[in-house]
Amino acid sequence: MGPHPAVADVRRAVRHALGDLEPGELVLAACSGGADSLALAAALGFAAPRAGLRAGLLTVDHGLQAGSGERAADVVRLAPGLGLDLAEALAVSVGTSGGPEAAARAARYTALSQAAERLGAAVVLLGHTRDDQAETVLLRLARGSGTRSLAGMPARTGIYRRPLLGLGRATTVAACAALGLSPWDDPHNLDARYARVRVRERLLPALEDELGPGVAEALARTADLCRDDADALDAWAAEVYARVAVRDCALSDIGPVTMAVRDLEHLPAAVRRRVLRRAAIDAGAPPGTLAASHVLQVDRLVTQWRGQRRIEVPGGVGAIRRYDTLILARQSVSPVS
Repeated sequence: MGPHPAVADVRRAVRHALGDLEPGELVLAACSGGADSLALAAALGFAAPRAGLRAGLLTVDHGLQAGSGERAADVVRLAPGLGLDLAEALAVSVGTSGGPEAAARAARYTALSQAAERLGAAVVLLGHTRDDQAETVLLRLARGSGTRSLAGMPARTGIYRRPLLGLGRATTVAACAALGLSPWDDPHNLDARYARVRVRERLLPALEDELGPGVAEALARTADLCRDDADALDAWAAEVYARVAVRDCALSDIGPVTMAVRDLEHLPAAVRRRVLRRAAIDAGAPPGTLAASHVLQVDRLVTQWRGQRRIEVPGGVGAIRRYDTLILARQSVSPVS
């Protein structure tokens, strides 16, 4: 008799995510002890040796709750029984920038990336499921996000891979039960102060009640479609940028960027704004703080020119239109009327 269907589904997803790795490479699972990441770690322990891979587990102790260190140690102790040869608990200090959720996420990814580099890992697996993807899409939709943001979490980003995006949370819960594993339920996952918890516990169930089942699947499918569109638009914008932008990087990797307005004004807005965003970043604007509103103001220098003054964007970068040339630079550029 084969494994429980849920166990088989998780193992299949993990095996597929590891298919391009070379024998002997190290794969790590980020495991909080919750159902999603615990099912992921168990599937990695099963699939990795059969693919000739080394496998391990990382758990992050955020230090935000009493006894967090002991729980992290408990997760580490699970590793041998899951078929994982390596396990570490990573203690982090969570700051305040961006709010508690964003600060914890930033600390977690920093710790995971540093540990992966130190251990020589080729890949770190994350346990995000289809339900997490649906929550992400709803949260970003509420903020008025664009196509790239609505694409949600990608299956792969650098060393990180998310094998379970095609599976629902119910599958990981069932897999843990079938394997005799007891997931830990983080109290923060029920704390209504967090927007993601309200989406999970209130909004998604309400949508299912009013619209019928399948909302999470539909939202995840929307993310896939948005990602395809965003990839195509990004590729188009990259080609345009390479053709029209003139960069002066004589002293560093960043420097003034100039573009002829005639090369921009007839582009579709979605492509033109991607070109302008790339230009601002190349001129020195930090990607993480460069918002759509900043790009829209720069765009008006192209499409609604009325002699505007210099437009300021993050990083001390300014955009100005001089005659029929758009200039983005850190240094001050005076308009010529």
